[in-house]
Amino acid sequence: MARGQRKTLEEKIAAKMELIEALTTRLESEQRELEEMYQEKRRKELEVVSDIIEEAGLEPEEVAEVLQQYLERREEAAS
Repeated sequence: MARGQRKTLEEKIAAKMELIEALTTRLESEQRELEEMYQEKRRKELEVVSDIIEEAGLEPEEVAEVLQQYLERREEAAS
């Protein structure tokens, strides 16, 4: 059986570089998509917290103060 013409080393190098470029582009695209997913997840989490704050009738400053006090007490208890 006759085989096709073999690729030269230069052709193999060029093909490998082309493949690496395509994979790099794909990786960058996937990383952007992943980052968008993380941002969407964070937005949804913040919406839940915001809804709780609103339902409780609290101001964000009040919540921050309470959280700060909680963290300080927790740190003291761990010491």
